[in-house]
Amino acid sequence: MGPDADPGGGAESVLDRFLMRAGYALDGGGSRIAAARQHASAFLDRARAEHRLPVSQRTRDLTALVVSELVTNAHKYAPGPVLMELRISTDHVDIVVWDSDPAVPSAQSADPGRVGQHGLEIIKAVAEKLFVEQEPVGKRITVRLVLADTLDSA
Repeated sequence: MGPDADPGGGAESVLDRFLMRAGYALDGGGSRIAAARQHASAFLDRARAEHRLPVSQRTRDLTALVVSELVTNAHKYAPGPVLMELRISTDHVDIVVWDSDPAVPSAQSADPGRVGQHGLEIIKAVAEKLFVEQEPVGKRITVRLVLADTLDSA
């Protein structure tokens, strides 16, 4: 089941439950990674200000990390533009990245000598949920993070 499916089978889709959504087309080579992080930071600031959501510093840091990893991989492996969507509810934030490469990423086996290629392992460790969906063109990766945690709700 994909992230946009309604697990309850009701008329309301999961997308209807988000307080805010924003989409971004990321072009410009390596500068798209910094732009994606800036968009994510501004999005979380807006969600906190407009909806008084408890966006913890940990969530802000993890969002920046996930955005960086996903957009970096798209930049390295997929030709053309990268699309990013951010969605937020009262208890989680979704980071959705689409790119044109149809190859579904997989975590590599543990290797302490390997340099790089740890992005998916890192994302799996911090995500509440991870969805990878092949699209008619490319793939869409959705990472869900908890919005606030008990250690730092500031």
